[in-house]
Amino acid sequence: MSFVRRAATVLAATTALTAALALPALAHVTIQPGTAEQGSFSKVAFRVPNERDDASTTKVEVSFPTDHPLAFVTVKPVPGWKVEVTEGKLPQPVTTEYGPLEEAVTKVVWSGGEIKPGEFQEFEVSMGQLPTDVDQLVFPTKQTYSGGEVVDWAQAPKADGSEPEHPAPLLKLVPASSAGGGHGAAPVSASPAAAAPSVTPVAAAGASDTTARVLGGAGLVVGVIGVAVGVLGLRRRPTA
Repeated sequence: MSFVRRAATVLAATTALTAALALPALAHVTIQPGTAEQGSFSKVAFRVPNERDDASTTKVEVSFPTDHPLAFVTVKPVPGWKVEVTEGKLPQPVTTEYGPLEEAVTKVVWSGGEIKPGEFQEFEVSMGQLPTDVDQLVFPTKQTYSGGEVVDWAQAPKADGSEPEHPAPLLKLVPASSAGGGHGAAPVSASPAAAAPSVTPVAAAGASDTTARVLGGAGLVVGVIGVAVGVLGLRRRPTA
């Protein structure tokens, strides 16, 4: 019986560890896809899951970088949500291939809608031209709940590579491919309107991503159960 108790304890600890590793990754506000090509125009979605069981998300506020501003930002309408795009004067003008840039989008706010417990919503943005001299862009985001709680997803990645408690959505930038495509980006052309890609729904990708995480965690738990049962069978086999 003592062996059975020990096996049960190991199984419970493993299950708890699996849940602890999987759930935070599902709960964070993230950018999908998480990478784009430097110098491109790209479409991304800010994926916002509801972390609370007793409140709905009613407002999402995304801050855009001003040290590496984006000259062209457009948003896709979300049914039931009102969107407000704020432009502001930059700390200092930025030179682009289209001329000096003195103002840019600094914030986008979605409000008036509802993300219920157990649900998520994706807010899509087409933007560019992405910078070529950095390897990532950070988009601090505030998530407001119906009860008045505001969760600030604004922490930068830690130096040791570990994830902070409330990480800011992060877009990694990779060198442009020789073919001029990839990651949903369109090649830069003579005019911004021609370069900007069309915006298409990405909800299906979110569903498959969540399913993969859940199945992976379930597989680990089943494997642990199999090991425990096998060891228990060996312990109880009578000796010749």
